[in-house]
Amino acid sequence: MNKWKIAFFLLAALIVTGALAFVFWISRPVEGTPLPLAAPAADGADRLTVTATREDLEGIANTYIRQAINNDRIPVKLEFEDDVLLVSELTVFAVQLPVTMHFEPEVLDDGNLTLKQKSVEVGNLTIPPSTILKLLGDTVGLPAWMVVRPKEEELFIDLSRLPVSGGIQVRAKEINLPQDDIELEILIPRK
Repeated sequence: MNKWKIAFFLLAALIVTGALAFVFWISRPVEGTPLPLAAPAADGADRLTVTATREDLEGIANTYIRQAINNDRIPVKLEFEDDVLLVSELTVFAVQLPVTMHFEPEVLDDGNLTLKQKSVEVGNLTIPPSTILKLLGDTVGLPAWMVVRPKEEELFIDLSRLPVSGGIQVRAKEINLPQDDIELEILIPRK
């Protein structure tokens, strides 16, 4: 057998092995991710309730994401419509695939947010939501206050760990996006 046939078969074996390794990597079982405990509220903090619009919340969220990743290009972007959209891109075999995930926000008792996944769009592909969330968590450098929970098909937003100066903490009180009714509580520590 000549050297070109050997090189061809070695290259074909390498490509098949790489494709199988990629399929194995994205389809391996996902372990559950526990929710972090909320940071305790400062004793004797003054509370201020703020009403915001979807546009305000979108601007604030994307500003904090940009600051947390120290990058000019945001790998993810949150959009607030009647639900929460997380828009990103995944690179698969040097092809950029647009990813849009739809979430339903839920305010937790501790003032943090859980974004429950409703649907996902990845180009023209049909991929399970838990797989997309796992890929997102593994490939995109998200801020520490955004926790991807693929098995639960949700994204946890830890507002208590949002880096606000002066020890100020933010908590969600109510989020009703279809009615554009958003209430946040700001805890300002007394000094």
